[in-house]
Amino acid sequence: MLSISPIRAFNDNYIWCLSNGTNAWVVDPGDAAPVLTFLDKNELSLKGVLVTHHHADHTGGIEALVAAMPELTVFAPRGTRYSGPATLVNDGQILELSGLDQRALVCFCPGHTLDHCAYQVGNHLFCGDTLFSGGCGRLFEGSPSQMHDSLAKLRDLGASNLLYPTHEYTLANLEFALAVEPQNQQLHAYQQKCRKLRNDDIATLPTTMAQELAINPFLRTHLPELQQSAAAHSGAPCTDSLECFTQLRAWKDNF
Repeated sequence: MLSISPIRAFNDNYIWCLSNGTNAWVVDPGDAAPVLTFLDKNELSLKGVLVTHHHADHTGGIEALVAAMPELTVFAPRGTRYSGPATLVNDGQILELSGLDQRALVCFCPGHTLDHCAYQVGNHLFCGDTLFSGGCGRLFEGSPSQMHDSLAKLRDLGASNLLYPTHEYTLANLEFALAVEPQNQQLHAYQQKCRKLRNDDIATLPTTMAQELAINPFLRTHLPELQQSAAAHSGAPCTDSLECFTQLRAWKDNF
């Protein structure tokens, strides 16, 4: 049976660990030390690494992990700026996760960076810094149009998917979401739930795509009320989903 656990790193990163009680894979190990500690504590054998994009807080631990375990498989998106050891993968490719008897679907989703991808394992979607609970990644390299399309692509993978972002940004994202959509009662209820989790030092993640469709402004840009809110803040017309996304992302960048 597949088990998924967050390994905490830095201030707010989660290195997601997929395991079956014997073998394991990790997603975006920015730091090797907490991974090695987790593996030792849980008596797990690491078989591989999934890389969503090149940023150092997602890749910084890979070299040390490979040095400790030279047989590791490392998958990273083709075209990535990550220059460490890796097998490069393509959009739509199905990967075998050795030792877990699981497969991963590669889903390219540029926006946060141009080399970003997500990995879907069953109904578990590891989305890196593209989609957060209540928010989405800042556009360091890609365009609003690219990120808008990438979010739609992840959405279309299915509302039943569990989502595993790499950062614990939920409460900050919900403050912004409520500024955009203050009348959303599901959003208010979700904020209270997440506050309690964080007060108890429990992760707010994973979330679900169904939950995000109800509360995440960046997945609701097709709605007239979101477009009206974006236009009121920007002072510019907003008549379609992409315009709404672009205005909301600019608003969030300075929130």
